[in-house]
Amino acid sequence: MNEEISKILYEIAILLEMKGIEFKPRAYEKASQAIASLSEPVESIYKKDGLKALMEIPGIGERIAQKIEQYIKTGHIKEYESLKKKIPVDLEDLSSIEGLGPKKILKLYKLFNIKHRKDLERVLKSGKLRNQPGFGLKTEENMLQAIKFLKSDQGRAVLGFAMPSIRSLLDKLRSVDGVERVEIAGSVRRMQETVGDLDILVISKKPEAIMDFFTSMPGIIKVDAKGLTRSAVHLGIGLNADLRVVPPESFGAALQYFTGDKYHNVAVRQIAIKKGYKLNEYGLYKGKRLIAGGTEEEIYQKLGMQWMPPEMRTNTGEIEIALNEKVPQLIDYDELKGDLQVQTDWTDGQDSIKEMAEAAEKTGLKYILITDHTKSLAMTGGSDEKRLLKQMAEIDKIQKQVPGIKILKGAEVNIMKDGSLDINDETLAKLDVVGAAVHSFFHMTEKEMTKRISRAIENPNVDIIFHPTGRVLQRRDAYKIDIDAVIKAAKKTKTVLEIDAYPDRLDLKDEYIRKVVNAGVKLSIDSDAHAAGHFKYLEFGIGQARRGWATARDIINTRSWQDMLKCLK
Repeated sequence: MNEEISKILYEIAILLEMKGIEFKPRAYEKASQAIASLSEPVESIYKKDGLKALMEIPGIGERIAQKIEQYIKTGHIKEYESLKKKIPVDLEDLSSIEGLGPKKILKLYKLFNIKHRKDLERVLKSGKLRNQPGFGLKTEENMLQAIKFLKSDQGRAVLGFAMPSIRSLLDKLRSVDGVERVEIAGSVRRMQETVGDLDILVISKKPEAIMDFFTSMPGIIKVDAKGLTRSAVHLGIGLNADLRVVPPESFGAALQYFTGDKYHNVAVRQIAIKKGYKLNEYGLYKGKRLIAGGTEEEIYQKLGMQWMPPEMRTNTGEIEIALNEKVPQLIDYDELKGDLQVQTDWTDGQDSIKEMAEAAEKTGLKYILITDHTKSLAMTGGSDEKRLLKQMAEIDKIQKQVPGIKILKGAEVNIMKDGSLDINDETLAKLDVVGAAVHSFFHMTEKEMTKRISRAIENPNVDIIFHPTGRVLQRRDAYKIDIDAVIKAAKKTKTVLEIDAYPDRLDLKDEYIRKVVNAGVKLSIDSDAHAAGHFKYLEFGIGQARRGWATARDIINTRSWQDMLKCLK
């Protein structure tokens, strides 16, 4: 329900902005973020103390709380449905296109009755849009490219956003009488950026009961198959789910079979064949005799291989190192000590510096870096030099109020089109850590963009390049960049490259992380938190680092804040 309410509140914000209403859109947007970042179901919060409990959620006022209450009770929000009747466009569909904000969506609706992406694509291809004020040929080309990009990733969900629903499903299955073990395999276990299907494995003495429960759960749109050992369904969250009941002696074999991607599994089966075995989801066999199957470890051991973490199983070199017993000790999920990209309500974050520090401390972090945006990113109310100095003084005051966690002073400085920064060096030198990032002019040539970022890297005050390729999963492709040249510049200048853990970024991608690690360049893993509930996203940045074979030594914020600072320029 959290996901549905968050989506509706966000769409109300867009619809109100379309109508030209001031201030209210921002309130609904903040409320949407607040609901999305909750760690428990909003209906559970409501059951505790009704409207009052909802109003205790940061960013939720009385009027918005009343609308959430209305949805919990009826499944509808009257104001939302009224707004949708007046402007009947598919906001989720259209706003996913890069460069298409509320005002342009409204304009397109009024001009051409565009309600869906397919309507827009038809009008774009007709050439009717390019002569309209505010659009043009370049905009037309960019939108068509964006639509093509979005089509390539249809039917998949961003893992970090889907994971709460996935874990809730697994917990429900574990509660069924007779269930002894439940594990998720496939792309979820490999911590891939997006997932299309869920592969769930169960040990149960009552397989019929678990199948009945699975196929009749709330949120099931369609049952594709139901049997004694396997059932398949379509979930309301947009994913397909397969559940298999497996005997204990075959559970490890099934987990191995359904975890690795097809290329990894083919390679492992070929090794089994060469050794005179047969490997499938039921076990490792010598003739008809089962010789391994209860655990993954015993299967790999029998094949002369070292067990490797699930995130590595993509046939990109892990087979060879496993045969030579040289699998690296990847960074673990509990090894981060700090978070080096944290936004607050000084710019586009939802919560205050103190609230963010307290939330980070509760998650077990030892330090955070405050990195609000800078002045040229006007839409966020970015800070100029004077305001940055004011924030530094404010951090000193707040530090005394939250002594259990170190609050470091930083900024997310905007990299201008020519590679210069929008804050002067004198002010940057006073910050503990400086992050720099590209937020505009994404369609430059590879040569221009590489030169732009390399110039920022060469600035002696820039410590980290945030989200280095600018991609947003299922929304915007990475800008063109020579990643090898950027890594070379980072190595020369001792600049850190970031793994942005926010679920729809995960930037750098795993392939580039491998290159960075091999070059000996340091990385950071940061949540890009814009609300107190976003520190949980660090898990997905760690998963991405593991997919790129990074160890704790490669990540600067696995160290204490004092030792982390020593890693910088």
